[in-house]
Amino acid sequence: MKLPAWLWLSALPLPGLAKVAQPGATEVRRYCIEVAGIRVGTMTATRQAPVGPDVTYALVSDVKVNFLFYHLKIYYQVTNRFRNGQLLLSTVEAHTNQGDFASKAEWKGDHYDIVADQYKHHYRATETQPIRYAVTNMFFGEPTGQARAFAEYFGDYFALSHSTASTYHATRDGREDEYQYTNGQLVTIIKKNPLKNFIIRLLP
Repeated sequence: MKLPAWLWLSALPLPGLAKVAQPGATEVRRYCIEVAGIRVGTMTATRQAPVGPDVTYALVSDVKVNFLFYHLKIYYQVTNRFRNGQLLLSTVEAHTNQGDFASKAEWKGDHYDIVADQYKHHYRATETQPIRYAVTNMFFGEPTGQARAFAEYFGDYFALSHSTASTYHATRDGREDEYQYTNGQLVTIIKKNPLKNFIIRLLP
C-alpha cells in the first residue's frame, strides 16, 4: 500500500517530564509512537551541547506498521545546524518501503538553496530571510512568540497558533499537528488524519 502523504513531517506509557539539562550538556528527549493504541515506533530528539556559536539538533524516527494489508516502514532522520541562532544547514534522510528520499536547506551567505525530494513531494526554492526556528526546536521548549516553524521535510513552513494553555497547532496545506506541553516540556504530539491519529508521547 502506498504511504499516506499526511504521515510525513520532518517520527505508549503516560508522558513524563524530561530531566532539566545541566549547562553545556547534550539534551535528549525520547518518545514512543502509537496508532490505535498499538506501539509502532520510537522518536528521539537531541540537542547537542553548544560548540562556540554552533548548536546542532537531530530528530530520528523509526516506524513500522503492519495492519492486515497496510504495511509501512519509515526511518527518518533530521539534522539541523544553527550558528548564532540562524539555521546554516538542514538535512533530511528518509528510508522507507517506498524508497529513499532526501531534503536539504543550505545557507549560501545571502540566501538558502532549498531542495526537497520526498515521497509525492518535490520542491525547489530560494529563501533570502534567515531561518531561526524549525520543527526540531519545538522539542526543547514552547514556541512562544513564534508564528511559524521551518518544516525540514517539506522545505517550507508550518504556521503556528496557540489555542489553549500550553497547546499549539502546526498547520500546512490542510495538515495539522498538535503539540502539547507541560511545564515547558513537549509531552505529546498528535498527528491528525482522517483515518487514525499518530500519537507521540514523551517517555518518563
